[in-house]
Amino acid sequence: MKIPDFPEFVPLTLDLRDEMHPRLNLTSDGVSEYTFSNLYLFRKRYDYRVSRVPEKTLLISGEREGKRFFMTPCDVPGRGVLDELFASHDYWKGLSDSVLCPHRIHLEQWGIEAVEDRDNFDYLYLRTDLAELSGKKYHKKRNLVNAFINSYKYEERPFEAELVPQAIEVLDRWRADKNLEGDYVAAREALELFAALEMKGAMYYVDGNPAGWCLGESVAKGKMFAVHFEKGIEEYKGIYQFINQAFAETLPKHFTHINREQDLGDEGLRQAKMTYRPSGFVRKYTARKG
Repeated sequence: MKIPDFPEFVPLTLDLRDEMHPRLNLTSDGVSEYTFSNLYLFRKRYDYRVSRVPEKTLLISGEREGKRFFMTPCDVPGRGVLDELFASHDYWKGLSDSVLCPHRIHLEQWGIEAVEDRDNFDYLYLRTDLAELSGKKYHKKRNLVNAFINSYKYEERPFEAELVPQAIEVLDRWRADKNLEGDYVAAREALELFAALEMKGAMYYVDGNPAGWCLGESVAKGKMFAVHFEKGIEEYKGIYQFINQAFAETLPKHFTHINREQDLGDEGLRQAKMTYRPSGFVRKYTARKG
């Protein structure tokens, strides 16, 4: 299947990866949603469909809470295309700085207003900060990691196909302990398809037993690594702080930043992400036509 030209859309399927991945991989901002893996793994939740404006951008159409939205990962399409999109969608989602800023004046002239979408800002951290946890600002995190290291016999292994069943065991335990679905469906599919999606990650063991794992991928032309999934068994105190630090330490040095995605307006999650002292954000905007 090929991606059709706008106004035709098709469902987002795995066989579109070869067409979409190279284009998305060239986007510079590092928006965590704008990888083929992330779009594909959440295709059912948001009913994603795909089109394109040749020489301009991919178009992603989705639905959330009964409202239709569209996304333009690579560029702003022409006014005629935007008029048609707004005629069939409620809002324009996930505008990044590099897409919005060069066109903002024209968009305002066309009656389109963009506002910051703080709940969807991606949190950025210097890889060295998360790997080293140095200084007073990371004192509590460092203590938790050290306590974990001193309390357990642990092992870290790069993620590979033979580890998938063990990772699913951890994921099932995570769902049972939390008593919620969360991103379970997407996380399980990520494990099952990690090789096809070319995701990278690590598996962690405590006393020889599977205890946690993380998966993600390169974004922003290889300058950032986006951590899409991170699951652990919380009976091992400090497991999440340890995974965060240990994985950052093993990442290649060409990744200057780690993108740990958004907080979705969850105050507890926002507080937790802020305690790691982000170095910045991937800002995103939502636009509507007046």
